[in-house]
Amino acid sequence: MIAVAQKTPGVPDLPAGIGSYRFLYFSELLKRPVCAGKIKDRIGKVSDLVFKLTEPYPEAVGIFMEFGWGKPTQFVPWDRVVKIEDDAIFVKPAGNGDAYSPFVDQPGWILLEDHLMGKTVLDMDGRRTEVVNDVHLLESRGRMLVVHVDISFNGFLRRWGLKRLNWIKDQLISWKYIQPLSVEDAAATDKVSLSITRNEIRELPGEDLADALEELSGEEQEALFSALEPEKAAETLIEAEPRAQRQIIANLRQERARTILSELSVPQLADLFTVLPHDDMTELMGLLPREQADRIQGILSEREAEASDLITSEYVTFKRETTVGQALGELRQSAREPDALSYLYVVNGTGRTLIGVVDLRELLLAADHLTLGDIMVSPVVAAEADDLKDDLADLFAKYHYRMIPVVDLQDQILGVIHYNDIMKGVTTRVKA
Repeated sequence: MIAVAQKTPGVPDLPAGIGSYRFLYFSELLKRPVCAGKIKDRIGKVSDLVFKLTEPYPEAVGIFMEFGWGKPTQFVPWDRVVKIEDDAIFVKPAGNGDAYSPFVDQPGWILLEDHLMGKTVLDMDGRRTEVVNDVHLLESRGRMLVVHVDISFNGFLRRWGLKRLNWIKDQLISWKYIQPLSVEDAAATDKVSLSITRNEIRELPGEDLADALEELSGEEQEALFSALEPEKAAETLIEAEPRAQRQIIANLRQERARTILSELSVPQLADLFTVLPHDDMTELMGLLPREQADRIQGILSEREAEASDLITSEYVTFKRETTVGQALGELRQSAREPDALSYLYVVNGTGRTLIGVVDLRELLLAADHLTLGDIMVSPVVAAEADDLKDDLADLFAKYHYRMIPVVDLQDQILGVIHYNDIMKGVTTRVKA
C-alpha cells in the first residue's frame, strides 16, 4: 500500500534546481515507437516505463518493450535515450549491435502501466477513493521523474486518443505527498492510497469502489459504504464479490436497504439474492414492490428467465434528426450514469421504433453538425422479449457489446440488457 498526506495545489510542484524542463503525460508516451538512430530504424514501441522509487520523486530507469507471440521482451536503459519527439523516442543502438537485453525486474522498481495506471486509490481511513487515470512526468537534462498522478477524466480521454476534448481541469496529486510503505506492496497490489476529497466518490466507477471495499476490515468497510449515496451504493454492491455482498447486507438498516434496492434492476436483484442466506433474501424480498418481487421470484424459480424479465430502463434514445452537437449538449446536462451512455439508440420521429444505434466513442469523434441519422449503424442487433438467457449470452459472446436493446414484435424498444447482468460468471472469453 502507498499512503499520502494531502492533495497538491493547482500549480504543479517542481523539484528544486531542476533547470529547464517540460511536462509529459505517460498516456501520450505509451505505444510510441522506439527507434535506434533514425525514424526508419524502429525496434519496438513503449509497452511501459520503468521507474525506481527514489526520494523525493521516482526516476526513470528504462523503457520496457513487449512483443508478444512468445518473443522476448527488451529493456532499454534510460541512459541510452537520446531524445523524445512527438512521433518517436530515439535511443542509441544496443551496445552489442543486436537487440537489447530482456527485462529483468529489480527491487524498488515500479512499472507505470502495471503498478499505477487504472489502480484504485484509497486514503488512509478507507473512506475516500478515486482512480489513477494518468501519470504526469517531468523531463529535464536527460532525466525523467514522476511528479504527479492525474485523477481527472481527462486522463481517461488521453488514453483513448481524445485529449483534444479536455472537458475538465486536470486534477493532479503531487508525488511528494506519497510515501511508499513497501516497495513490494506497491508492485503487487491493485490498490494505492491517496488523499481525495470525499465528494469525489461519486465519480469513481462502482467496480473500483467494490475492489476497495473488499480490501477493508468490517468496520472500515461499513464506514466507506455508509458514506455512499444510494445510487453509488447500489452500483458498488452489485459489483462486489459475494462475500463482501453478504457482509454489507448483514449490516444494513432496513430503510437504508430499501433505498439501495430501489436503485437496482430486476436481474441485478436476482443475482444478488442468489448469494444471500435464505433469511436475508426473504427479508429483502419483503422490502420490494409486489410486481418486482414476483418478477424476481420467476427468475429464481425453475422457469428460465426471458429477456423481458431482465431489462432495465437505464438507456438513452434520440430522434435521427438530432445533431451530434445537440446530443452531446443534452448528455452533459443529463447527469445519467456512464453505463447508460455506452450507446445512443435512435428511434423514429413518431414513436419508439428502433432504427439505429450510435456508439458513444463515435459520437465524440463526429462533427457537431452531423445528425445521428448520418452516423448511426442500422439495422440494430437486438433481442426479442421472449429470448432466453442462453440466447442473450450467445448474442453478447458473438457481438461483444456492452449492452443490447430488447424490442417487441413491432421493433419498439422495451429496454436494454447489460453485459454484466448476463455474462457475469460465464466462462466464455468475451470482451466487455
